[in-house]
Amino acid sequence: MREFIVEADGGSRGNPGPAGYGAVVIDAATGETLAEAAEFLGVVTNNVAEYRGLLAGLRAAHRLDPAARVHVRMDSKLVVEQMSGRWKIKHPDMKPLAMEASRIFPPDRVTYEWIPREQNKHADRLANEAMDAGAASAGPGTPSAAAKTDADLRAARTVATPSVGWGSAPDLGAPATFVLLRHGETPLTPQKRFSGSGGSDPSLSDVGRDQAERVAAALARRGTIQAIVSSPLARTRETAGIVAARLGLEVGVDDGLRETDFGAWEGLTFAEVHERHPDDLAAWLASPDAEPTGGGESFAATATRIAATRDKLVAAYAGRTVLLVSHVTPIKTLIRLALNAPAESLFRMELSAASLSVVAYYADGNPSVRLFNDTSHLR
Repeated sequence: MREFIVEADGGSRGNPGPAGYGAVVIDAATGETLAEAAEFLGVVTNNVAEYRGLLAGLRAAHRLDPAARVHVRMDSKLVVEQMSGRWKIKHPDMKPLAMEASRIFPPDRVTYEWIPREQNKHADRLANEAMDAGAASAGPGTPSAAAKTDADLRAARTVATPSVGWGSAPDLGAPATFVLLRHGETPLTPQKRFSGSGGSDPSLSDVGRDQAERVAAALARRGTIQAIVSSPLARTRETAGIVAARLGLEVGVDDGLRETDFGAWEGLTFAEVHERHPDDLAAWLASPDAEPTGGGESFAATATRIAATRDKLVAAYAGRTVLLVSHVTPIKTLIRLALNAPAESLFRMELSAASLSVVAYYADGNPSVRLFNDTSHLR
């Protein structure tokens, strides 16, 4: 059976601060370096960076030979003792990372050893090169190096964890990155009933709470969310609260993120609205200025509100990654505005419960849609 040595390290300049990791896979028999990995992570803690280095090293080794034995050498006493099972893992950010690391190889084929830092120079150098690359791309005097997402900047080496589309071009500076999360299911969601800001304000169903737990685990594994802002409605605040508990963050509330008010259509299905208010529905579908029956909010009014909220939040979170927990119409509107698409594009987007979308907003005013309606964490 082939045997690899994985040496990994991670660091954070500020803890939390601009962080990166490095990892190297070595052939235990020959001492040959087989793979290197390094990545700038944005603002995370030192321990998260160390775990991310471990994950990168194990994944690189698994790609080389999934049947191999692996001996991990790290100068992080915390990671070594926790992964060896001698120390309990209490921090919510560490648990999903440790669980993910334990699943890459069968536990009986991985051993862990603590080594002094001077014996971990290769991985340490890779981690520092990744952090230096992030700082250099941000430019002197710019706080953006402390705020890149984990797919933003990569050292010019083999990268163990490929980008999934949240990254930003390094020469444009650090954007304000909005990770857009639609709330989990409510009892009205499977029935496809209008559920806006003027209705019954339902809470999450059991399915919705499970969805929120799943997305919380996925975001914890990424380790890049720096703040959370929620719509004031119950279903979004509950979703945000579940994620915040996992990430150890507070939840801010912004009324601008609330769902559209659907007036007299609240609680009805599309078919019921078509039967009861056919003319109003036809006008609503034809013009963004038309309001739902009973004085609801038009799509044009919603877009004005969302644009103002966007501008405020972009200014408040410049260079940072913030999770916005909102609803179908606000999220679709943010995507539409970022793409400069016509109002009717709202009817051509599918946005699932507990899905993730990502838009980055740069200092020059140009947005970039990075992800839309991702539900991979729910599978």
